[in-house]
Amino acid sequence: MDRPYDIVLFGASGFTGALTAAYLAGAAPPGTRWALAGRDRAKLERLGLDVPVLIADAADPAALAELARQTRVLVTTVGPYVTHGEALVAACAEAGTHYLDLTGEPEFVDRTYLRHHDQAARTGAKIVHACGFDSIPWDLGVLHTVSLLPEGVPLAVSGFLRASMRPSGGTLATAMTMFGRARQMAEAAAQRRAAEPRPKGRKVSSAPGGLRYVGGWALPMPTIDPFIVGYSARLLDRYGPDFTYRQHYAVRTLPQAAATAAGAGAFAALAIIPPARRLIQSRLRPGEGPSPERRAKSWFKVTFLGQGGGERVVTEVAGGDPGYGETAKMLGESALCLAFDEVPDRAGQLTTASAMGRPLIDRLRRAGITFDRRAG
Repeated sequence: MDRPYDIVLFGASGFTGALTAAYLAGAAPPGTRWALAGRDRAKLERLGLDVPVLIADAADPAALAELARQTRVLVTTVGPYVTHGEALVAACAEAGTHYLDLTGEPEFVDRTYLRHHDQAARTGAKIVHACGFDSIPWDLGVLHTVSLLPEGVPLAVSGFLRASMRPSGGTLATAMTMFGRARQMAEAAAQRRAAEPRPKGRKVSSAPGGLRYVGGWALPMPTIDPFIVGYSARLLDRYGPDFTYRQHYAVRTLPQAAATAAGAGAFAALAIIPPARRLIQSRLRPGEGPSPERRAKSWFKVTFLGQGGGERVVTEVAGGDPGYGETAKMLGESALCLAFDEVPDRAGQLTTASAMGRPLIDRLRRAGITFDRRAG
C-alpha cells in the first residue's frame, strides 16, 4: 500500500487494451487506485475514463522501471511481446511488482523465464503470462478438473475447444511473428528445458493432441496452452505423480477438419514469407478488431475429460466472445485478484493456476464465465 496505485494498465489505447480499461472501469471496487499508461497521452485521454494517465514507452527501460515502482500490479496488452515486452518484465521483476499479460508467444515466455524468473522470486514479484483466452480457460479448466479427481494417483486430462470468433489486428500480428520465428522459439524452449528444475518423483507430459474421433473430429491444437498447463502441473503437486494433458480443436465433420488443418498450415507457411506476411497484416492492422455486433455473436466452450484412480469426470469452461470481451474480463479479473485477494504465497514466473488458482476461478464465475461439471 505504500505505492500510489494498485493496478496500472499499460497499452490501453490498443483494441484489447481499451476493452480491458472499460472492463476495469466497471468492475474495480470503489477505492481502487488504478491508472492507464502508454506513450500517447491524447489516445489514452480519448478513452474518456476518469483515472490518471501515466506516460511511458515500451522502448524506454528507465520509464518502465519508474512505472513498475508506482504500482502493485502492472498489466500490459502491448504486443507482439517478443518484440515489445521484455523490458517491462525486467522492470517488474526488479521492483517486486506483479506482472500480467496476454501473450500467446512461447518464445517470449521461455526467454523471460530464463532471464527474470530468479530475480522475480527474490523480490516477491509474480510474473504471470497468458492471462486471456490464451491460456486461462485451459489452465484453470484443468485445475478445476484435477480438483474433482482423486489425489496421489496418475491423472490424464484432455481438452476440446469449440468456438466462434474473429481476430484483431494485434492478435494477427502476434501470430505472424510467432510463426515467423520457429527457429528462435525452438532454441528458447531447449534452453528452458535445460534450466528449469523438474519436479522430484513426478512426471508431467503436456502437448497438442493427435487426430481423434470423439463423436466429431478432434484436431491437434499447437498453441501455447498445453505448455502453460504443463508448467502448472510441474509447480503443483495436486496434479499427481504422473500427469498427462492433451489439447484439441473440435469440429463436427471430416471436411471441416480438413479445411481447418489446411488453413492453419497455409497460414504458418505464408508467415515465413515477408511479402505474404505484409499482405496478410495489411488486411487487419493493430488497433483494429471485430465490431461489437460480431463480438456479441462469438462464443467458446472447452470440454475437459479427466481420468484417474478409476474415476472419470467431464467438465466445461464456457463464455462469450473469447478473443476480446472475455479476454478483457479474464485479464481485468486477474489484475483485481492479484491486487485484492488472498492468493498462494509464491513468486517468480508462474501461471494463473499456480499464482491465483481457486480465487480467480471464483472471480470469473461471478463475472459470467462458467466452470461446470457435466454428466458423462
